[in-house]
Amino acid sequence: MVKPSSDRPRLAKGKSRPQRKGHAKPSFKQTPRKSFKKRRPKDFSRPIPQQPEGTPQEDRPDLVYGRHSVEAAIANQRPINRLWVNSRLVFDARFRPLILDAKANGAVIDEVDTQRLNQLTQGANHQGIVAQIAAHEYVELAELITQAKAACRQPVIIAADSITDPHNLGAIIRTAEALGAQGVVIPQRRAVGITPTVAKVAAGALETLPVARVVNLGRALEQLKEDGFWVYGTASEVGQSVHTTQFDRPIVLAIGAEGAGLSLSIQNLCDVLVSIPLAGKTPSLNASVATGMVLYEIYRQRWLEKLPTISLGGDQNHTV
Repeated sequence: MVKPSSDRPRLAKGKSRPQRKGHAKPSFKQTPRKSFKKRRPKDFSRPIPQQPEGTPQEDRPDLVYGRHSVEAAIANQRPINRLWVNSRLVFDARFRPLILDAKANGAVIDEVDTQRLNQLTQGANHQGIVAQIAAHEYVELAELITQAKAACRQPVIIAADSITDPHNLGAIIRTAEALGAQGVVIPQRRAVGITPTVAKVAAGALETLPVARVVNLGRALEQLKEDGFWVYGTASEVGQSVHTTQFDRPIVLAIGAEGAGLSLSIQNLCDVLVSIPLAGKTPSLNASVATGMVLYEIYRQRWLEKLPTISLGGDQNHTV
């Protein structure tokens, strides 16, 4: 029989009831209150700490990477401050003399692993070698015009309108140099400059082909026209065929950005608009590809003019 509650044994005064296992006695200590004082605003005027040397950056103009680009820079006596080389290239028969030449001219040679080269180039195709050089030196437009006129009777200059893709600009520069153009003009705004990616894609062409960077491309074209150049602009569907166009004078070839094409203001400054006939369903070409096709047509026409002709009798002549 259960005893009534009044008859149950009670705890003596001053003694606490034993706690059950696993149940801690709650703490009633006062927790500090959160401060609701007004916080100090962040100081955005403080300068942002600079990245240490070697930190990957998208637009480090002092870096050139890739075997052709670095080889051309060294061969053309470009001042080189530092050279990062993969161990496989240090004793390479092709690069060993170039590395020793750079070292003799004061360059610091660092033998590094692939991970370090990837860090410097943000994982680009560096081919085992990276050089730190002075930033690319642009030429003044007036100097470019003088050099172009001195180089040949009918010079060719490329005007790149709002090209933002560094691979496109690098390919345009490489093609222009390979097909005998005398220079390239690019705008400062809304266009890519000479970056390491541009230099890498150009594959050494920047060491011999001058590039002018101008504030206003339209004014630059006006100055070129005053100096005797004719401006030929590429425009799909509205221009005359490149195959029926005569390129027998000093030429500025204006190339528009991929997709947008030449801006209307630049089109209005062109003396002639030319187009490349296409056979497929693709409506347009890559900017660098279009540049190469027009430049080759210019080169082809001028090359044919230099070939001697022999008489076949009567009024017929044959080009050798």
